[in-house]
Amino acid sequence: MSQYPKTSALMQRGTDFLGCKTAILCGAMSWVSERNLVSAISNAGGFGVIACGAMTPELLDAEIAATKALTARPFGVNLITMHPQLFDLIEVCRRHAVSHVVLAGGIPPKGSIEAIKGESGHDARVICFAPTLALAKKLLRSGADALVIEGMEAGGHIGPVSTSVLAQEILPELAEEHLVFVAGGIGRGEAIAGYLEMGAAGVQLGTRFACAAESIAHPDFKKAFFRASARDAVASVQVDPRLPVIPVRALRNKGTEEFTAKQIEVAGMLDRGELEMDEAQLQIEHYWAGALRRAVIGGDVEGGSLMAGQSVGMVKAEEPVAQIIATLMAECEAALGRR
Repeated sequence: MSQYPKTSALMQRGTDFLGCKTAILCGAMSWVSERNLVSAISNAGGFGVIACGAMTPELLDAEIAATKALTARPFGVNLITMHPQLFDLIEVCRRHAVSHVVLAGGIPPKGSIEAIKGESGHDARVICFAPTLALAKKLLRSGADALVIEGMEAGGHIGPVSTSVLAQEILPELAEEHLVFVAGGIGRGEAIAGYLEMGAAGVQLGTRFACAAESIAHPDFKKAFFRASARDAVASVQVDPRLPVIPVRALRNKGTEEFTAKQIEVAGMLDRGELEMDEAQLQIEHYWAGALRRAVIGGDVEGGSLMAGQSVGMVKAEEPVAQIIATLMAECEAALGRR
């Protein structure tokens, strides 16, 4: 019998789908959601997800193999839809028999969902991000097996709508017949309880796991999280309407100021005809990828990108993944018991 009977009952659809004990997914955080953290989360009963990001197929192949060596439990792989080698990455996942593939960063290109699911329709499960109800319905019609709805409180690339509003718009419409996981700004089990009661199949957390003991993030990166409050996690500013940069939420530092300067620089190159629009946007994305690595791996907390959600104020100390999950489940169970 489960230690958390009320929570486990509400998570049942999610755990059946994911093949794990606890329907808590780890958000795919570039440079953070790698073999060590992913395997630790899956081994603790949650569902780890490798952040492929800008990896080449060869790097992803090695990362999946290394993760499989650390856990026998299911885990997923998050692929960015705009990756120029998306279909090659899908093939890598297929060769490794990855059970769940998460498509993020935009509308999945034609044929990508079919490639993941395979000709038999049972090769792998597809999870897609849905920022609106209309797109959620479209993705389900296109073959998505489950959805993640993520609010603007989250860290990294964000949309314009809060988690609570998205949940109210989408869960009553879809959650009875479809699997919907809620993400963005979740830091305590009481919030998980509320979304489960609204019909969510489970939740996804990123910021809460970024500073886990098993996370390879630099000690100075973690210390920046421990010191931060919710209001320190700010969304980036778009300085030129011609550069439709998806906002990024990160802790305010010199790096956020440098990103504004980078946009001005790229806009000037566009004015002078030195860049095409596609190349301009690619330069912006490459800036973020490099800045994030400098912070996570190198510990450059001033000039690097400290991507964090607004739940960062609830991250107070380094804890093992198993303890984080146990705390969230206990808080959720207690909240449900008070209903």
